[in-house]
Amino acid sequence: MKFIEIGIGNKWFVRTETELNDGTEFETKGIVRPIQCQSIYLRVWIGKKVYIYDSKEGFKKTEKNRNEIKIIFGIKSL
Repeated sequence: MKFIEIGIGNKWFVRTETELNDGTEFETKGIVRPIQCQSIYLRVWIGKKVYIYDSKEGFKKTEKNRNEIKIIFGIKSL
């Protein structure tokens, strides 16, 4: 699974996070192709609260252990 993200708060303004089948993940600067869009999402992280709107899963609210400020637009891809 790949997550192509554009926004403020990550290491790079445009990045691709790749999750492997064994659960490990790594980041790459820029967009890694090919893109097979599964859904698009908007993630807003303020303090410890994270608000996510995903085109397939709808709205979710979660909490994290660390404080961050992020505004991210993303594409979930195979």
